[in-house]
Amino acid sequence: MPLENKSRQAIALSSNIIHEEYKPPALNNMKHLKITATYLLLGAIALAMLFPLLWLLSTALKSPTENVFSFPPQLIPQSPTLNNFITIWREHPFGRYLFNSTLIAVLTVGFNLLFCALAAYPLARLDFRGRDVIFATIVSTIMIPFQIVMIPLYVLTVQLGLRNTYLGIIFPSLASAFGIFLLRQAFQGVPKELEEAGRIDGCTELGIWWHLMIPAVRPALITLAIFVFIGSWSDFLWPLIVVDRPEFYTLPLGVATLAGQFSLDWRLIAAGSIISILPVMILFVFLQRYIIPSDTSSGVKG
Repeated sequence: MPLENKSRQAIALSSNIIHEEYKPPALNNMKHLKITATYLLLGAIALAMLFPLLWLLSTALKSPTENVFSFPPQLIPQSPTLNNFITIWREHPFGRYLFNSTLIAVLTVGFNLLFCALAAYPLARLDFRGRDVIFATIVSTIMIPFQIVMIPLYVLTVQLGLRNTYLGIIFPSLASAFGIFLLRQAFQGVPKELEEAGRIDGCTELGIWWHLMIPAVRPALITLAIFVFIGSWSDFLWPLIVVDRPEFYTLPLGVATLAGQFSLDWRLIAAGSIISILPVMILFVFLQRYIIPSDTSSGVKG
């Protein structure tokens, strides 16, 4: 009898499990249909976003005999060639443009990280009168378009004698309200125990900032560096205003010079654009893994 009871219980339990896991075929088909539709939609969006880049690369590899604006678009060149890249590198100072863009972007990132981190730390960790008002004022400047402050910045740059200089190009980007906001939020996420441990060990405020806080918010710093680098690298308007000597041209200005008054070769422009965007793509591929929330709690374990 006990064996029979156990058998009945096992049969009843298995039947309940089967009943709970069973789903009508219509529901399963609907679920698969939704998943398939989602993937198709995401694939279409990805293709739409990649198409301009593919067209740009295809145009840069086309020979002069091929039609750039054929319909439907021909993404695979009939006779791929690198002559367009060779031409702009030999006939135009793209090496100088590349050096200028790299130098300006690196300096802009360095100054931004330094000044934004110095400004964000007291706004996040120190308690003083007017702190919240100062922070709100800084953040509110994010809503001001650059075109509004462009003319005053240009006048100030000229009066300081920074026109046609590297520092003149970097000047408006020495610090940013977005960077201060981002790092302030990151500093607020650092546990107070880490700061208190530094004070017990005799660290000064600057020592706590450098030795404890900066390593704790490294992902936020890398995120800010990526945004600042991309913004500086692709900036066209401000260098166009403050620079009129070709030796200070950046890559966006150099690509613009390929469009002549009486001639326009889209193949050369596409090749120059590829040279301009390739470093940014490589940078993002190698650094995107750092754009994750920082594990600041690990600094107080053990």
